[in-house]
Amino acid sequence: MPVHESTRCWCVVPAAGRGARMGAVISKQYLELAGQPLLLHTLQRLAAHARIAGLVVVLAADDAHWPGITQLAGKPVLRARGGDERADSVLAGLRALPDTVAAQDGVLVHDAARPLLRAQDLGHLVQAGLAHAHGAILAAPVRDTLKRADAAGCIVATEPRAGLWRALTPQMARRGDLERALSMAAQAGVAITDEAMALERIGLQPRLVEGSEDNIKITTPADLAYAEFWLARHG
Repeated sequence: MPVHESTRCWCVVPAAGRGARMGAVISKQYLELAGQPLLLHTLQRLAAHARIAGLVVVLAADDAHWPGITQLAGKPVLRARGGDERADSVLAGLRALPDTVAAQDGVLVHDAARPLLRAQDLGHLVQAGLAHAHGAILAAPVRDTLKRADAAGCIVATEPRAGLWRALTPQMARRGDLERALSMAAQAGVAITDEAMALERIGLQPRLVEGSEDNIKITTPADLAYAEFWLARHG
């Protein structure tokens, strides 16, 4: 069944980071994964979904590896120049969206280094984000026991995990809300670690949508090896 245009969303993909923890010569989003750059897996997975109308990829000013893609799966792929921090890059991506994306339209933000996003999770997120005025994020409930440590690395307390979730991406919000939230955080000098945090600062409460825990962010060589295994099994 075709997806109505009003229920399709653009997606901003910040990809201006260096990924120093990978210990690689090139930025981690260009490391080879199953025969092609990690970033291309992420973009292809997003573009293949019926809920996605187009993509804005936010790259470093000196990025020499971007292959110049202008469309995927018949959908436009735009390029924007990123900033020093993730929040700066997301804001640049939002400002690079087409004028046809109105302030009240939903926009997704997805990490470039999360190539294992499941289509079903993406569909559930968009459905929830369109229904909830404050947006929505993919997340996973905390299942492990949490320990608080002191400066010496010794346990000082066991923290209750009830009601705690790990934030994943994509995260979805109205374009106008997210632009305002990120701009206000930048003006206040607040370091924003994800889009939901910026929305929380202006009094919004995005909805948590449980997503698959294998939607990992590639951060270490072990993560890259797991992603190879996952793609070999799931495609």
